[in-house]
Amino acid sequence: MKLDVNALGTFYRMAREGAGLAAGRLTHMTDVETRAGVTKLNFMRGREIRRDFEDSTAKVGVRVELTGAIDGYSVIVFERENALRIVETLLEESATDADATNEDGDLEEFDEMTKSAATEVGNIMNNGFIDGWADVLETVIDVSTPEFVEGHSAETFFDEVEEAPAGDDLALLFQSQIETIETQVGFSHYLFPERESMASLLEQLRASDGIEYDKLDGFDRMAEQGAEEVAKTATTLTGIDTSVEIRRLNFVSLETIPEQVPDERLVGVAFEFDGLPSGYLLFLFDEESANEIVDAMVPMEVDEDGFGQMGQSAITELGNIMASGFLDGWANVLDTTIDHSTPEFIHDIGAAAVDPVVIQLGEEQEFAFVFDTVIVADGQEFDCEIYAIPDESDLERALNDLDVDRIEQAPTTAEFQEVTDT
Repeated sequence: MKLDVNALGTFYRMAREGAGLAAGRLTHMTDVETRAGVTKLNFMRGREIRRDFEDSTAKVGVRVELTGAIDGYSVIVFERENALRIVETLLEESATDADATNEDGDLEEFDEMTKSAATEVGNIMNNGFIDGWADVLETVIDVSTPEFVEGHSAETFFDEVEEAPAGDDLALLFQSQIETIETQVGFSHYLFPERESMASLLEQLRASDGIEYDKLDGFDRMAEQGAEEVAKTATTLTGIDTSVEIRRLNFVSLETIPEQVPDERLVGVAFEFDGLPSGYLLFLFDEESANEIVDAMVPMEVDEDGFGQMGQSAITELGNIMASGFLDGWANVLDTTIDHSTPEFIHDIGAAAVDPVVIQLGEEQEFAFVFDTVIVADGQEFDCEIYAIPDESDLERALNDLDVDRIEQAPTTAEFQEVTDT
């Protein structure tokens, strides 16, 4: 099975179109003005999908089977509280079972009426997505009778889906958000296509020789190793125990990247890297995390906000060495050379921190693979988001030459001295 940027771009447009239709139909159904928020096309391993269900939060889903241009399953999953909120809005003019509400009249349980309403909402949203895909593909996709699912575990939602990925298997996940004037209704949309059906569709959509799907899987593992190396480096340089918490490979429109960056003051380091592949690498910290780093690395009083000359030097030093570990690992696996620029210090609000990168990349391409890895420190305010954005044409060439057996064998080569107290 092969894919390329053109095929994935079509899938992304399918997701955006579907999210727009789903939002419009929800507006019509509930009479509450809604619009489609951020849409992401993720590549996630089965174990990561299941990890999303380990937060003990009850969830509600609607599952349908697809046949036609795409064979497989489509599953809409809400947090149970969000599903109840939608159903309350939908049924506010109707009588509901008193046993299903609390003393304030708010829904707490699903009775037959509310289950039916939730199923109808999920079915309309599923159909919105699927009709959007069919419009983009100019084809027909048939949908089975919707099935209501409720529970806490991934097994409840996916065990009956043969196409659901095993622990290390890579799968497509569409994540969309529908926003209203007063609140947000977040949900996850899982598409589990039958492999042969997906291969056939990708074959139709490809505009180049493409990338073997297994190579993309290898690239995903490369990024995971790079992130683990970054965590080790951060631990050594700061003395703060850190680890990789979440890591996803996203395929997104460049223009949406700023929408995904937290709308707060950020501190970070940006690099341009050159070789095979080329691209950009950013490490972004919230201000509290950056101050933790400066306090750990600079053994003296610094400016009040921590980002004077000494603070900037500490952040850029950490970023520089983390970048070397991340990119040297890639270069070793790809058997190539990747150089990176001198670090550029960033201290700006939200989208402004990434706008320069997006503008430069946008001159050559519309979409990008983005690794938004999160490094966390146990018990301390130290979160680091890593955005690795390679040039798409370079990436395709590099992955076609990738020997997946080298991924586990090739070491990183970054060297650094352990920080000692003075």
